[in-house]
Amino acid sequence: MGNGFSEPRSLLPVFPAFRSLHIVILGLDCAGKTTVLYRLRFNEFLNTVPTKGFNAERVRLPLDGSRRCASFHLWDVGGQEKLRPLWRAYTRGADGLVFVVDSVDAERLEEARAELHKVARLAENHGVPVLVVANKQDLRGSLAPAQIQEALALSELGPATPWHLQPACAIIGEGLGEGLQRLHAMIAKRRQALRQQQHRQRRKR
Repeated sequence: MGNGFSEPRSLLPVFPAFRSLHIVILGLDCAGKTTVLYRLRFNEFLNTVPTKGFNAERVRLPLDGSRRCASFHLWDVGGQEKLRPLWRAYTRGADGLVFVVDSVDAERLEEARAELHKVARLAENHGVPVLVVANKQDLRGSLAPAQIQEALALSELGPATPWHLQPACAIIGEGLGEGLQRLHAMIAKRRQALRQQQHRQRRKR
């Protein structure tokens, strides 16, 4: 729905190294950002505490229908209200954004929407692809993806911001690999468009 390198137990298998994509994981506190990060890194559930700064890990992703892979440098940034002004420093120069929401916490979706739109509309993040992870889909009372899409007003991010909403359960890892696949595809498409634009500009000179 949407417009460390050698870890033997990783959800994403080991491949030859190349430049990692800079991906920033954002979202409100208690949404499950760190659980997402460590499930991808270690392929297991780890008890976490609220992030007061950031956590960073590298993971690799095999690409469907290809022997190629993508390498991600993931930055998980604290989501407490007092830490959110720091998000801008981490997203500067990012290839993609991952925004994690708690599918059960309907009362805070409006707050999540405001923060998502605020960071996506920063000038330096113009056009940066966004993967929205609808976490905790396994829990009773979780909102359906269509309800989350509407509550977050994803269609209002604008045509310049490609996005994909991925239902997920970070505790068991369901949906996370698929979400990163979609994020990688959006990044690749954006890069191709930028190269074509640069080529046309050079031809006009």
